This record gives sequence, C-alpha cells and structure tokens, in this order.
Amino acid sequence: MGSRKRITAEKVKEANKLKYFAKLNNCPTSPRKMRLVADMVRGLDVKKALDILKFSPQAASKHVEKLLLSAISNWQVKNDGKRIEDSNLIVKAIFVDSAKVLKRLQPAPQGRAHRIKKRSNHVTLVLDSKQTL
Repeated sequence: MGSRKRITAEKVKEANKLKYFAKLNNCPTSPRKMRLVADMVRGLDVKKALDILKFSPQAASKHVEKLLLSAISNWQVKNDGKRIEDSNLIVKAIFVDSAKVLKRLQPAPQGRAHRIKKRSNHVTLVLDSKQTL
C-alpha cells in the first residue's frame, strides 16, 4: 500500500475511534425490506427508536433492535460512568448496503426452472449525542 493510502487509512481509523457504531454483516433479509425499517429510526432519540423497533411487526426490526442495543453497549464501554439518559443519544446515521446474493433454482412446470435470488445486506448504525450536532 502506498504511503498516501496508508496515511488516509490511519486518519479514517482515528476518526472511527471517536464514533460509536455497530455493524451487522450478511443479514438474511432483502435490503429493500431492511431500508424500510432503517428509515423509521433514522434521526430519532435512542429510547424512542428502541420502542418503535420493539413493537414493529416487521421481521427486520428485530435485527435492527439488536444492532441498536449493540451500539449502545459500545457507547457505554467508551463512556463508563455516564448515564444513557443524560447523554441525549440519537441515531445519527443508519445505512443499508446489499451483500451477497444466493442464487437458487426452483422447479417449474414442464421440466423448467426459475431463478430465485436470496438477498442479504449489511447494516451500519452510528450513534451521536445531540450536543455535538
């Protein structure tokens, strides 16, 4: 790796040390369905987002709820001694990227076959406090 790329990579690593985030890789839900759930909690207070995810009927909301709890846990590790209620945490960013697609065949009439695409996704969730915005 060239020196310029290495310097840029080190800057990105240092910037990520100051962020509180969690990442979910290869979640077996289509990205389209996951984005619907992600749009519900983007920019909300953490407590309100947890309530919305807990009572949401979508299956993808359970994955995002666990991811949000993981991000909160990461925040607690870096800020021991602070209370979550006093910190005013919000979901700063949440984005969904598509991951690998499993291609399967389903039998069809008259000896034919149809392609089935089983999609998966990567979800990244970033927390921040209201004071820094």
